Amino acid sequence: MTDSSTPHLASRWLCALPAALALAATLHAQTPAPQVAASRPQSAPRQGGQKAPAAAAPEQRRADFIVAVVNTEPITNNEVSTRMERGKRQARERGMALPSDAALRKQVLEHLIAEKAQLQYAREIGLDADDAALEQAELSIARQNGLPSARALHDALRAEGIAVSDFREDVRRQVLLARLREQEIDPRVRITDADVDAYIRAQTGIGASEPQINLAMILVAVPEGAPPEELARLQARAQDVARRAQAGEDFADLAKTYSDATNRGADGGVLGLREADRYPELFVQSTRGARVGSVVGPVRSPAGFHVLKVLERKQSADLPEVRIAQTRARHILLKIGPSQSERVARERLADFKRRIEAGRATFAELARQHSEDASAEEGGDLGWNYPGQFAPEFEQAMDNLDEGQISEPLTSRFGVHLIQVQGRREKALSADEQRQLARNVLRERKTEEAFATWSQEVRARAYVEYREPPR
Repeated sequence: MTDSSTPHLASRWLCALPAALALAATLHAQTPAPQVAASRPQSAPRQGGQKAPAAAAPEQRRADFIVAVVNTEPITNNEVSTRMERGKRQARERGMALPSDAALRKQVLEHLIAEKAQLQYAREIGLDADDAALEQAELSIARQNGLPSARALHDALRAEGIAVSDFREDVRRQVLLARLREQEIDPRVRITDADVDAYIRAQTGIGASEPQINLAMILVAVPEGAPPEELARLQARAQDVARRAQAGEDFADLAKTYSDATNRGADGGVLGLREADRYPELFVQSTRGARVGSVVGPVRSPAGFHVLKVLERKQSADLPEVRIAQTRARHILLKIGPSQSERVARERLADFKRRIEAGRATFAELARQHSEDASAEEGGDLGWNYPGQFAPEFEQAMDNLDEGQISEPLTSRFGVHLIQVQGRREKALSADEQRQLARNVLRERKTEEAFATWSQEVRARAYVEYREPPR
């Protein structure tokens, strides 16, 4: 993973967090945690417990200064500059246009103000991102980047000169923000059958003639400013992959092995059936006239070299067949309350896990005896489920498990769980399942809208003082 053909690995790791952690969008690069200069008020708490260096150089002290105070917490010039550089790097990698530096700086500062206000509110109401949640988030990031463990992720971070402690602090903040969003926003969102019907009608394309295509992609990423010899090597690598795909090798296997795109794993590089105008124009033009099943490329974009396979073309008023990965899992739930603390519940479940792995008990037996969930009678069996049906922290832990593997005790808003994955499969969704999938999409959309309103409310309640730079 440290090969030079994979640019800015750290920029994709936080992107790999699941939807519930999408707030990490501005945390995409290698940068040390900001250190506050001597101008920090002594009474102001330090975000994440960071400590100013004992003897900073005069140049560093002059370079950093407080640009805003949110309640009692400062935001420093270094923090703003760090986020700006991250945003610029992300935009370059995605080929996106950026506003002027002045406009970008204002946007970043306002985002930091809103984030600090939310984190302060989370602490006020007693929310915390515990080590177990942090470990699950790191494991998810590692696996979605082809790394087997969080330790391998840490090794790759160090190889790029990134402090693991800084990265973990970034992830911890995003986990806490996700928990806050789940507690404050999710109960506000309601999706009606009428909403689902309207969404499905819109997705069928009735009355529209816009064709739909489904492509799979292998990306050989090119680092920014790559020298000619490196560019030639990467192009040759992409051409070799394209030849092998055209010769009949399994495209999904090639994507898993060679693609630098984030969807190379379980998706095998599949980008999905969608209207042509929702694909990059480069992809549409490159595959125009290509038959279903054919491979084209490599084609060059700012991100690198793309090898594309045409999986499907469709122009119909009907919804396309939807195939989706499903997981069959079971769990044991212990609820938290006056008679049982979280610590006790976690210790009990850890003991259950040891007994199961030692062969002294079965998962189903312990679930029937102890689980405080309706699934207890079925030995904890939750049946076959598709993405979006469980609480984000539960689903993240479940997705990180191999078949047959048992999780560590996991805390959600329902209590403490022990999870075991029984199987995985891909299934074509029925009409009812497609309706549920549509409901999940709508819920995510409305959640984003509700979050935007709520975050403005939190921001409005905070005391914010802007500071002029020192002269």
